[in-house]
Amino acid sequence: MSGHGAPSLSTDASGAKVAIVASSWHTAVMDGLVAGAQLALADAHASDVTLIRTAGSFELPLVAKAAAEAEYDVVIALGVIIRGGTPHFEYVSSAATDGLSRASLDTGVPIGFGLLTCDTEEQALDRAGLADSREDKGREAAEAALASWATLGWLRG
Repeated sequence: MSGHGAPSLSTDASGAKVAIVASSWHTAVMDGLVAGAQLALADAHASDVTLIRTAGSFELPLVAKAAAEAEYDVVIALGVIIRGGTPHFEYVSSAATDGLSRASLDTGVPIGFGLLTCDTEEQALDRAGLADSREDKGREAAEAALASWATLGWLRG
């Protein structure tokens, strides 16, 4: 199980302006990821939360960067890419991953990485935070982004 050994993160996000940037493909998986992120944000007392949808995962970096530049304190990027029979999976996965990292580094805003890159739809569903899922990657991405936001606030004084 890939979630084995994950830390337990708890951050008070009162006053944080948060954007969830989520792709639109694979509705059941995305609904689970978004719900997990929203629950984590509610548990952290984040009340200023905006959900922004993108067409797909390839578009996540640009929209996440725009949200960071629009003065959101935290951005959570959620998407899913499922391997097919062409190199499309590798290109989109690499571009989205590199783009999200660059967007966070360029803006200094934490961007939670909730982009699932799976071989099958079953693997994605198992990580989507649904009732019968083993993992909740939407929650994990939100918790990690909030923890980074708190650490950056401490470092920046």
